[in-house]
Amino acid sequence: MSGPLQKKILVVDDDTRLRDLLSRYLTQQGFAVKVVADGRGLTRAMELERFDLIVLDIMLPGEDGMAILQRLRAAHKAIPVLMLTAKAEEDERIDGLEGGADDYLAKPFNPRELVARIRAVLRRREDIIPAGAPATDETIIVWADFRFEPATRRLTRAGVDIPLTTGEFSMLSVLVRNPRVPLSRERLMELARGRDLDNVDRAVDVQISRLRKLIEPEAGRPRYIQTVWGHGYVFVPDPSESAPTAD
Repeated sequence: MSGPLQKKILVVDDDTRLRDLLSRYLTQQGFAVKVVADGRGLTRAMELERFDLIVLDIMLPGEDGMAILQRLRAAHKAIPVLMLTAKAEEDERIDGLEGGADDYLAKPFNPRELVARIRAVLRRREDIIPAGAPATDETIIVWADFRFEPATRRLTRAGVDIPLTTGEFSMLSVLVRNPRVPLSRERLMELARGRDLDNVDRAVDVQISRLRKLIEPEAGRPRYIQTVWGHGYVFVPDPSESAPTAD
């Protein structure tokens, strides 16, 4: 029986044996689990229940995982998504992050690692808004016509909400809390995700590219999230200033 604090996981994979394995193992680890085989099953499940995280395979019949992810994000659904990818397909993993996935795991994988990844994503989510408790971070960060409220996970531009995925929120939080401080890609990933990825440089660049599309007047000519060549990135709230250089 699902308890009030039990996290609900939706697993989407067309491999019957893997679905059964994950259903049993995740349930043993204390999660409430729903498994479906494809995008239609996901849609029906989400119409009936609220989930805390989706484990989504890329290779699915009909609508593939990337198309499902794009559909979720286009509908402004910020639910965390952990993608399952082919072992050697790095481009798939990068495409998943670019599409708004919060994490990825290559097949074949150890179920213990999947649980660790799930808990890490959920922990980042809970750090944003503690479950069942009022937000305690009253910091409000304003620049240009943007207003960022970490306690409520809200970004607005001229009063209009800009939906953020968990990964986008985490990366933006690190940047705006360290204005004018050049941060290396490794440091950005450490602060935003709390662990290393297989390819830090590309993973960070993908998240930065997504954020620039959300907040820059011209993503190709960034004013707020500026590149520090040979080092990483820096948030400059006043674009009239010169971007700091790394030591």
